[in-house]
Amino acid sequence: MKIAVVTDSTAYLTHEEREKYNIHVIPLSVTLEEGAFEEEVEISTTEFYNKVKKAKVFPKTTQPAVGKFVELYEALAKDHDDVISIHLSSGISGTYQGAVQAGEMVEGIEVYAFDSEISCAPQAFYAKKASEMAKNGASVEEILAKLEDLKTKTKAYFVVDDLSHLQRGGRLSSAAAIVGGLLQIKPVLNFENKVIVPFEKIRTKKKALKRVEELLAEDTKNYERLEGVVIHANAEAEGKAWMNELAAKYPNVDFHLSYFGPVIGTHLGEGSLGLTWVEKN
Repeated sequence: MKIAVVTDSTAYLTHEEREKYNIHVIPLSVTLEEGAFEEEVEISTTEFYNKVKKAKVFPKTTQPAVGKFVELYEALAKDHDDVISIHLSSGISGTYQGAVQAGEMVEGIEVYAFDSEISCAPQAFYAKKASEMAKNGASVEEILAKLEDLKTKTKAYFVVDDLSHLQRGGRLSSAAAIVGGLLQIKPVLNFENKVIVPFEKIRTKKKALKRVEELLAEDTKNYERLEGVVIHANAEAEGKAWMNELAAKYPNVDFHLSYFGPVIGTHLGEGSLGLTWVEKN
């Protein structure tokens, strides 16, 4: 039994990770004044943020067409028995549902769509773990059970500079955005029940990041070893500095740096920072 692993571009896997883990990626798209672009394929993250700075119209995001999934699954059916297709939260995108629909349309291969209930680096955690297990001969059922277990051990928090991006894109309620704007707070956000919600409302970005660090510190006492990822939205220097600061304080966490690409960056806005971690085993 040969199992293929698919995810979408919002996992923001590097090219090296895609090749190492043999993960197939379906791109989401951003629509700018010049037209629609598949992220990581037709537009790079740097190009996106440069274009947005000059744009007069707020960018929009688009999930992949069901036909894109069908095309990939049919190609994989030639030498695979099953596909585990891992996607960003169904609470903020229809991508997962597109995978489900496509799975019902293809023949010769079983498709198991998995709702990560989150996005970005945590989604990448799941895709890489699924690939590792498939390579080592695990069954579909064993892999899916492990991914569900990882959900309970994955934490992710992020801080945005401007809540209006999330509100405008429909990923945060107007009430939450208005309150945040009036008070000029920098709330710590997270995913709850598949959608983005304020975790705590804090006045400054510095204090918000400190609060996220406190949450990490609590978990470093509960787990022998963690994998941690600092995620930035076109703020590499700030993200790297925070990562190095955390790495010096928490030696039992293996830290990496990642980024919010065009699709997620559209909703969070430039300058946003996130931190996610999961038990390492």
